[in-house]
Amino acid sequence: MTVTIHDVANLAKVSISTVSRAFTTPDLVKPETRNRILAAAGELGYQPTGGPRKPTNRTGHIGIIVSDLDNPFFTGVLNGVQARARQDDVAVLFANSDQDPVVEENLARNMAKQVDGLVLCSPSMSDDQIRDLARQTFVVLLNREIEAIPSVVMDSPGGMHQAIQHLAALGHKRCAFLGGPRNSWANAARLSGLRPAAEQHDIEVVEFGPFPPRFEGGLQGADLALAAGVTAIITYNDLVAFGVLARLNARGVPVPDEISLVGFDDLVFAAISAPPLTTVAMPAEAAGRTAVNVLLALLDDDHRVQINQSLDTYLIVRATTAPPRS
Repeated sequence: MTVTIHDVANLAKVSISTVSRAFTTPDLVKPETRNRILAAAGELGYQPTGGPRKPTNRTGHIGIIVSDLDNPFFTGVLNGVQARARQDDVAVLFANSDQDPVVEENLARNMAKQVDGLVLCSPSMSDDQIRDLARQTFVVLLNREIEAIPSVVMDSPGGMHQAIQHLAALGHKRCAFLGGPRNSWANAARLSGLRPAAEQHDIEVVEFGPFPPRFEGGLQGADLALAAGVTAIITYNDLVAFGVLARLNARGVPVPDEISLVGFDDLVFAAISAPPLTTVAMPAEAAGRTAVNVLLALLDDDHRVQINQSLDTYLIVRATTAPPRS
């Protein structure tokens, strides 16, 4: 039986892309990891082929799994994925896990049998589950980071710092953060930017959550934020912000006259909400394009493409933020 790169990855407990780099560009792999890979290869009798590794049984398909297709953010990601794949005449299979890690793992394992590689967008599987999957097929993470797994992320900490800086410049001293799912990597990334930025700008932040990352989450969180006596609210994403807007409107609390509001994502509806939403723009479409670019580079063993990338975010100031009432 022929020993494959997948067998080496399994024995060394690394991704197949890491095995490839251990042989072709060893300087990009940690010495201890490379030694483990070489030991596994020696034990199995694996001999890498010379030159770029281009599988002869390519399907011409890649897969992407998103966590919540009801969220327009993921529509933007899919647009970018399809646009980049189309440039190389690659077909895209996609599936929605509905934020269920069990469903997600089953989808990923089944899809991996039909495609050349996978993009996992905001996956809810555990790190170990994703590492195991990456030993079986090429995997690129989008909006998630795990050591030694190729990834494309957006600078949520930097975006959160911009949001806090903006509120501080307006004179706010006490704000609420309505957080997302408890185990969300993105939520942790936002908090990692929020907390030091708030301390730097002398803003007290009251954290609430977890909330579902949907309109209903904002309806739930708005009353808690109001009861806390804050002058501004930052939400996990725009969908939560829209729920906050609706609840504040129902209670007769004008935005931004009595309370300021900042979202996250810059969904298409953010510019046309009433009032238009100040938000941190996440480059969803660019992230989708970049993730496919990384995946195709892995498949072609093209080391000119950086396999871990971070894309800039930026604050868009609209009409939901203003100085607090004195």
